[in-house]
Amino acid sequence: MALSSDEVERYARHLVLREVGGPGQARLKAARILVVGAGGLGAPLIQYLAAAGIGTIGIIDDDIVSLSNLQRQVIHGTPDIGRPKVESATDAVGRLNPHVAIEAHPFRLTAENAVELVADYDLVADGSDNFATRYAVSDACFHGKRPLVTAALGQFDGSLTTIRAHETGADGRPNPTYRCLFPSPPPPGSVPACAEAGVLGALAGIMGSLMALEVIRAVTDFGEPLVGRLLMVDARSMRFETLDYAWDDANPLSGAAR
Repeated sequence: MALSSDEVERYARHLVLREVGGPGQARLKAARILVVGAGGLGAPLIQYLAAAGIGTIGIIDDDIVSLSNLQRQVIHGTPDIGRPKVESATDAVGRLNPHVAIEAHPFRLTAENAVELVADYDLVADGSDNFATRYAVSDACFHGKRPLVTAALGQFDGSLTTIRAHETGADGRPNPTYRCLFPSPPPPGSVPACAEAGVLGALAGIMGSLMALEVIRAVTDFGEPLVGRLLMVDARSMRFETLDYAWDDANPLSGAAR
């Protein structure tokens, strides 16, 4: 895709990067990315994807903006309280970068609609806040052969990984699925929700920005993605650690018994 003169100026700092350049920026412009959730993780993620020049961003979220969201969901503002988050996020992207098309999906992603939604995009970035959605998204990405960037937040900690379970690694073994890392959801009520436990607002910004970096890396194909690696961030000690994980032949998606 050719870049207009306005886009050349807008993305000048990308264009001078050898790892991105004109070809990489053209790939960003042609990319279709589905963002699941316009909340704490989705807010900075959407902003940085739009600023980077992702051509089409799909946003799925069935929630409305509330005052308690604004401590961390920085794509929304006080005047947006009571509005659907997909509408508020769409307007924010329009102010940031008019070259980006938004496809708003103002409903909840479920196991029943996930496969159809995922099939319309090149890559999915999941910033949802519940286990049912995370598993529905990851399963749909496996069946739809789509890469998945997925992150989660705790009170003072976060995690991030990239799933490319439809591909094989350099050793010829399948890449791990989300269920290789987390075989099944925790029992209901065992993990307190954000409203009960709290979350550090700036941490959501860090993790959402790291998600955007993984998406941009996947589209432009530079560096080493977090495939088979779980990045863990501890905001209390400002420590970043990476845990390796591998394909589990007992997983229900690509395991030996499927």
